[in-house]
Amino acid sequence: MIVWRYNTPGIPDSCFIRGEVPMTKEEIRTIVISKLRLESDSTVYDIGAGTGSLTIEAANLVNRGVVYAVEKDRKGIELIKKNSQKFGMNNVNIVKGEAPGILNGFPLADRIIVGGSGGKLDEILRKGKKKLKKQGRIVITAVTIDTLSQAKKSLERLNLTFNICNIAVTRAKKVADYQMLKGMNPVFIISAVKEDINDR
Repeated sequence: MIVWRYNTPGIPDSCFIRGEVPMTKEEIRTIVISKLRLESDSTVYDIGAGTGSLTIEAANLVNRGVVYAVEKDRKGIELIKKNSQKFGMNNVNIVKGEAPGILNGFPLADRIIVGGSGGKLDEILRKGKKKLKKQGRIVITAVTIDTLSQAKKSLERLNLTFNICNIAVTRAKKVADYQMLKGMNPVFIISAVKEDINDR
């Protein structure tokens, strides 16, 4: 059975096997994927992949490329495996471990997603810059101001061109005979690009 037949991002949350691991919601995933500017042969790292929802979104678009899903939590690894199987994604490499150290053996990346950093965001971004090809892009999602602040400082030190947006999604929810609006946690999306030809 084909779970998602489209070439557009924004797979409904209900399509994923979720468990208790936090998941990036579909509206946020749509914007993250647009900021990545993927190509069909892109090599992508998804660091702190969680349930694998962004891994699946990316893998769906890089059908001639590969996505490395990095996750340190056993429950997360199992969910990424299950979701990769459910969606029939054969271009996902699931790697149990912690960035930045685990990235040493990876090929150079065209795109890097940073969802979870385990308090090592600066180290991950420094390593990510070294592993990123020219014109490569990094997209970071942050739910706290602390992570946003750290990302901004790190990207400035690394001389990467970046922009920041804040997304606050509100969904309608049926309550009795009415449709009520329910706000979700706002998310900062920080996207950066490596522009300097000598900056590797």
